[in-house]
Amino acid sequence: MSIGLGHWLAVALGGGLGAMGRLWVVHQVNRLQGGHFPWGTLTVNAVGSFIIGLAFVFFAIKHTDLSSGWRSFLIVGVLGAFTTFSSFALESLVLLQEHHYLSAALYMAGSVLICLMAVALGFGAGKLIF
Repeated sequence: MSIGLGHWLAVALGGGLGAMGRLWVVHQVNRLQGGHFPWGTLTVNAVGSFIIGLAFVFFAIKHTDLSSGWRSFLIVGVLGAFTTFSSFALESLVLLQEHHYLSAALYMAGSVLICLMAVALGFGAGKLIF
């Protein structure tokens, strides 16, 4: 199966929007929270996990007739750029290197557990809404 130009453009546009959204949210949350704990990244990963749960139900279960271009735009583009697992990994490493072991452990465990719960909540909400 080849990927058409429309999908590439949908992912590119969605990715630009998602990256800008991530920058804004991370900046706003970190500005409010301060400190060395990466609250902004945790926030975008949790919000993105919730939204991907909703989107999965919407596109894969309830509205399978919608264009796969819309799925590519939202899930691969917007949410792929909005969530920041690579940033999570880097920030975890930095916390460890700076000997913030408790913060690192809480951040790593919290990210996994909170995002898993958020995607489950999004999935459940999607089943109720859509």
